[in-house]
Amino acid sequence: MAFQHGLSGLNASSKNLDVIGHNIANANTTGFKSSRAEFADLVASSMGAGGGANYGIGVEVAAVAQQFSQGNVTVTGNNLDVAINGNGFFKVQQADGSAAYTRAGNFKLDKTGDLVTNGGAQVMGFRVDPATGLSTSEAQPLSFPTGAPIQAKQTESIKATLNLDARAKDSAGDATATPPVPATPRSTYGTSINVYDTQGVATPVNLYFMKTANPNEWAVYNQLDDPTAVPPVTAISLGTIAFDENGKIDPATATLTLTVSPTANPNAETAAPAVANFPVDIDMSGATQFGSKFAVADLSQDGYASGDLTSLNISNDGMVMASYSNGVTRSEAQVALANFRNPQGLLAVGGNNWVESFDSGPAVLGKPGDGNFGALRSGALEDSNVDLTAELVNMMTAQRAYQANAQTIKTQDQVMSTLVNLR
Repeated sequence: MAFQHGLSGLNASSKNLDVIGHNIANANTTGFKSSRAEFADLVASSMGAGGGANYGIGVEVAAVAQQFSQGNVTVTGNNLDVAINGNGFFKVQQADGSAAYTRAGNFKLDKTGDLVTNGGAQVMGFRVDPATGLSTSEAQPLSFPTGAPIQAKQTESIKATLNLDARAKDSAGDATATPPVPATPRSTYGTSINVYDTQGVATPVNLYFMKTANPNEWAVYNQLDDPTAVPPVTAISLGTIAFDENGKIDPATATLTLTVSPTANPNAETAAPAVANFPVDIDMSGATQFGSKFAVADLSQDGYASGDLTSLNISNDGMVMASYSNGVTRSEAQVALANFRNPQGLLAVGGNNWVESFDSGPAVLGKPGDGNFGALRSGALEDSNVDLTAELVNMMTAQRAYQANAQTIKTQDQVMSTLVNLR
């Protein structure tokens, strides 16, 4: 039986060296998790009475257990590199449509616009509705518009933050006063912004403010009078805005509505299917009336022209922010994370991927930072968790065990030779 003992020890030590060698070989593999060989003894019989009837016949490798401890996080500065700090795996879809899971976040954008791993598997995530900013609850492969521009968005609202001079007098002037007070030109207090129609063509919108005879009240116009035009143009007031004694705008007057005629677009005609006029709400809630000169602090609108994808960035909460050539930056998706009741039950299939098994249980999907899911670190990668020093020590120990088992076989051979040579 001693031969059996030694042979089992050689096999077990050899497998242990295989595991150690695999760990050392992947010491620089992104997201790699080390393994260790775990041994169990073999006995000739587990039945029968005591008194030494049961005896050992060697050793076996009971399991090769994966060690899912956290690896070091190294900052790379690459926009599409992501590291998981804590629990969880990135979910990916392999070429055959099956699901796999990885800790390697060195993603790429391929020529078709898919976010993929080095092995070509598509990264899974939750799509985000650009209009609402809400993400879906079902994970799907993440893809971005690299081959065609995003559709233009018609302007629906303008937001203005500005100050109107509280010292301004009635714009109509007073010819009967001594000396006479001249009228204030409408262009004195004015600003402009481009808005966009359904085809993304920009049309300038002007806003002019004229102090009325009523205290703390201003009339708002969208153009200047032009008596030289054919026919002559006379501006129509969009309404009035009023302020209280503290210079704050009256909320009841803070919203105006303007109907925009997309005159800059040659497709804007009166008959369908031409580009039609469209309403735009003007939010004046940020307006004030203080005793300082007229100043526009902010003027923005929510429309945009079509644009091509210029770059992607993944933020720490997993949001994939897309930047376009039209100046728009918006969240398009959120990277999904998966976790398992028993991660050590996952089956390694190579390429930094694992697949679920009966022992691991089904994957539970979630968003980074929620519940027991780890947080993400953008522009960084998780290193292998292999402790190279410890592995080298383990290798020496395994080598000694191999040599010792070989020695038991050699000794048994010598004993057998002695018995055979008895005369």
